[in-house]
Amino acid sequence: MAGHSKWANIQHRKGRQDEKRGKAWTRVIREIMVAARLGGGDAGANPRLRLAIEKAKAVNLPVDTVKRNIDKATGNLEGVSYEEIRYEGYGIGGAAVIVDCMTDNRVRTVAEVRHAFSKYGGNLGTEGSVAFQFKHCAQFVFAPGASEDRVMEVALDAGAEDVVTGEDGSIEVLSAPGDFETVKNALEAAGLKPEIAEVTMRAENPIEVSGEDAVRMQKLLDVLEDLDDVQDVFHNAMISE
Repeated sequence: MAGHSKWANIQHRKGRQDEKRGKAWTRVIREIMVAARLGGGDAGANPRLRLAIEKAKAVNLPVDTVKRNIDKATGNLEGVSYEEIRYEGYGIGGAAVIVDCMTDNRVRTVAEVRHAFSKYGGNLGTEGSVAFQFKHCAQFVFAPGASEDRVMEVALDAGAEDVVTGEDGSIEVLSAPGDFETVKNALEAAGLKPEIAEVTMRAENPIEVSGEDAVRMQKLLDVLEDLDDVQDVFHNAMISE
């Protein structure tokens, strides 16, 4: 895909996420609770919890709220128990979509996700139907203008698996999910601050979606992202403005 399209889509996705900050606290709290329940309440020994706490800081979630929800998840306080569920399906034009949820009611969640797909032109698939089109990885994206040589040198020394430069000059660093903190710390120590730093499901084979199909695809994504139980939505659609 063209470098410009890729960068434009990354910026568009980040902008949509910023617009939805009202839901950010809820999503971060659920992530903290699941991370603490699965890996314990000690952030020093739980990488997933550390990442969740970083997300909490980014959206200005109060420290006492973070602690209270860690305590709930580890049994020190009574609270709701969430489970993780992943749904896979197809959007407009055969675009692949992954919907990651955290819920206390699996029946409600699957009904809402299925309804969104069917109402807005998509199809809910079976487990494994589209996941093979994505790579679970840590992703760091630098805006056009960053030094390719410097980013590549620092990233590869820190253990990154690949550095990809777009046609527009944007730079994407990819690493194993478990190396997220190591690579992030190395980049920041070198004065290199990425626009985006996250563990994600990266589409391996993006497809162009334009015109009326692009409008319909964006509507489907918006509806899915607005569902209360949805944490993240990943897709391989390159949506043209």
